[in-house]
Amino acid sequence: MYRLISNIANHSSIRNIIFDFGGVICDIDIARTEKKFKDFGPLKHANSNPSHIQAQQFKILVENLETGAISPPQFREAIKHHYANPPSDQAIDDTWNAMLLNIPEKRVRLLEKLKSQFRIFILSNSNQIHYEKYLQDFQQQTGYHDFNELVEKAYFSYKIGLKKPGKKIYEFVLFNSSLNPAESLFIDDTLENVQGAEAVGMNGFYLKNGTEICNLFLPIL
Repeated sequence: MYRLISNIANHSSIRNIIFDFGGVICDIDIARTEKKFKDFGPLKHANSNPSHIQAQQFKILVENLETGAISPPQFREAIKHHYANPPSDQAIDDTWNAMLLNIPEKRVRLLEKLKSQFRIFILSNSNQIHYEKYLQDFQQQTGYHDFNELVEKAYFSYKIGLKKPGKKIYEFVLFNSSLNPAESLFIDDTLENVQGAEAVGMNGFYLKNGTEICNLFLPIL
């Protein structure tokens, strides 16, 4: 049995826990992907498009991928369009997935133990390319076939067409799993996403960089 640490709001009334995936359950390093994209060489329109415009274009591209508005092939073609020497599909996938590190076994063990005490869920802004990669790694590492075998329900943005921190994605999860927001805790490593959950009445916990989720739970002796 576990109890939540006391500095989590309404910790004694929590019955449901919703975990972000990347940066909370799965370790990530976005700088690895950023570096590998630079290794593709010069951009086709580098002189005409200032860096802040390029960054905004890429942000929109990723948002479309994460909501399923575009497919992985469309994402790859858009990436190729920006480079003077377009990379291969495999090179793009390898670069895009470079940010995904490992899923520490201690976190998997924690979720397994929490299942007997809380209703637990995953809610992630994700995309099909990343999902297929970390699902494969997860299967090989744990023997589970799917994330829904580890938690009650895993929600991924590209599958439902909504993304954090938009209000609708939290409302979708609450309705779909019949959760009382006042009894639900959302844990994320992005403050904006935590605030989005709190805006619909959930309890939120901002997992600051370097904080380990295992440290949020204390065993009851």
